[in-house]
Amino acid sequence: MHFEILVEDLSGKKALDILLPKIIGNKHTFNIHSYKGCGRIPKGISTSSEANKRILLDQLPRLFCGYGRTYNANHNTYPVAVILVCDLDNKSLEKFLLDLGALLNNCNPQPRITKFCIAIEEGEAWLLGDLQAVRSAYPKANIKLLDNYVNDSICGTWETLANAVYPGGAIALSSKGWQAIGAEKSQWAEKITPHVNVEKNVSPSFKYFKDVLHKLAGIEL
Repeated sequence: MHFEILVEDLSGKKALDILLPKIIGNKHTFNIHSYKGCGRIPKGISTSSEANKRILLDQLPRLFCGYGRTYNANHNTYPVAVILVCDLDNKSLEKFLLDLGALLNNCNPQPRITKFCIAIEEGEAWLLGDLQAVRSAYPKANIKLLDNYVNDSICGTWETLANAVYPGGAIALSSKGWQAIGAEKSQWAEKITPHVNVEKNVSPSFKYFKDVLHKLAGIEL
């Protein structure tokens, strides 16, 4: 099985570059494509922004149709799955999945296998799903705050992680602007994910992602 994975930012790619081999082993292949933000699902099947702006949801019609044309050719027998990974943020999960499904169904051609894996509330929830990994990466982390975190809760997830590991917390980090936040998120991904035990991660949305990949890769759950 080959996986084409679409993620909304660089920190997500850095995390998945480390996590994917832990989940699917070395008998499968993957590419991870990072974008510069999540954006919005476009109305209809027209891409709503220029490709070079690299906004993930805005580009989905073009991406899905492109994957459909590329991988559905009769001569291509190697199974390929397209996996969309993005944050839920403050959206309704049920409506978001319905809207994504409707967009996919309107694409012609569409990939044979497409799955939506949504991090709830944000990608940092997948890091916080293994608190021992956070502690290993950041020995001076605020343990009390981490222990009070409820997995996949709508609580300002990246801010929670920042408050636990960043000097001055989320307020200090936010004061430096969005570029500094993005850079710090990438550091979290690089430092924490090597310690993550994918079998013991208790984030429900991460477990769903892992189970989707296991099922497609033929790995027993």
